[in-house]
Amino acid sequence: MFKTLLLALSIFSTCFAQTGPTYAEKLGWKKTDRVLILHMDDAGMSHDSNMGIVQVLEKGAARSLSVMMPTPWVPEIVHYIKKHPGTDAGLHLTLTSEWHEYRWGPLAGAPAVPGLVDSEGALWSSVAAVAMHAKADEVDREMRAQIDRAERMGFHPTHLDTHMGTLYAKPEFLERYVRLGIEKQIPVMIPGGHDTYIQADRQAGRIAELKRAGEYREGMALPEDPTLAPVRALAGKLWDSGLPVLDDLHNTSYDWKIPPGIASDDEKLRQWRTQRYMETLSELKPGLTMVIMHCTAPGDTFAHISSSGPIRKADMLAMLDPKFQAFLKEQGFIVTTWSEALERRKRVR
Repeated sequence: MFKTLLLALSIFSTCFAQTGPTYAEKLGWKKTDRVLILHMDDAGMSHDSNMGIVQVLEKGAARSLSVMMPTPWVPEIVHYIKKHPGTDAGLHLTLTSEWHEYRWGPLAGAPAVPGLVDSEGALWSSVAAVAMHAKADEVDREMRAQIDRAERMGFHPTHLDTHMGTLYAKPEFLERYVRLGIEKQIPVMIPGGHDTYIQADRQAGRIAELKRAGEYREGMALPEDPTLAPVRALAGKLWDSGLPVLDDLHNTSYDWKIPPGIASDDEKLRQWRTQRYMETLSELKPGLTMVIMHCTAPGDTFAHISSSGPIRKADMLAMLDPKFQAFLKEQGFIVTTWSEALERRKRVR
């Protein structure tokens, strides 16, 4: 499912090599610094999602989260955020409702956004369906309704990001997303720097496709994608408006396949997941990188929502693992938040 964001971003990706300073440098970090926003998606989706996130906030490595405002367990996590001032909590702008038996509808109301609603009265279950049916005005209306609910609850988001990458599905959606962040002066998740991790993942996919077609030659250069320019321009607008911008995005962990026989063994699950994170983070280049994960403490009922409980639990276990936290220190990673990035941006002329 979360390959959607990478696939959507591939519309804009390229082999572009950044030659100027990274956005992290512009924000005051050193040229060689690898700065991470360890970020937990899907807060508010379920009680189990909230409990996994809270455990990590209080005892683990990740320090940032985002809330799905249309989902049932939002009050619980918002009450926690309000009781813990300084929590780095944004909005996981939600335009899809992907689970078969556990669904939610638009906060703007179906009559106001008919293109976002399926035959069950819920948001569409796939990004493709949203792209096919929804208009940019409807997307904008629903994003504003989600911000309005947060503000009504006394919760001012530290940033905006996009559930399942839906806002990257069409250029007009992406443009509205950026415009809204600029208008509200809320940072927006857009990887507008060197995008090394994204590009490497996308290139691997393109090579696999060429190999399947018998068209790949070892060492062949893949052409640059000329459509990166619109996203780089939008990232530039964000920066020029006084908002921080990411250099890269690590968003592949949801698709890592659990090895056979360990899904119900917490110790093996923790060891496997921690090792995978350490391996992939070691590959990151200097700059400001957001690392997306889904920390959950699945209880007896979570399996009735989704079969993804083990992969989400693995994220929670990895973020709580002392070995992972020691790795971050040993490797010299700097763990930050969207709040700090915005404060640094305000100090940059």
